[in-house]
Amino acid sequence: MRIDKFLNSVNITKRRSVAQDMLSNKVVEINGIIVKPSKNVEVDDTITINYLNETKTYKVLQIPTTKSTPKSLQSEYIKEI
Repeated sequence: MRIDKFLNSVNITKRRSVAQDMLSNKVVEINGIIVKPSKNVEVDDTITINYLNETKTYKVLQIPTTKSTPKSLQSEYIKEI
């Protein structure tokens, strides 16, 4: 699954356009490498998001098969490190 779709489907961002904007501004890394929106996410990847005030890191546990997942099931797909 593409990183921009993944960030949206597991509720890290509210909209895919927000995820694409973050990726174009180079604040998202997968396994320590700044990526483009077309980069695919794999299980066990580490996603780092460098916000203005903080940095958040997530471990990919599972790839969703649907376009969106309920926020209550977010812990099945990612784990904040």
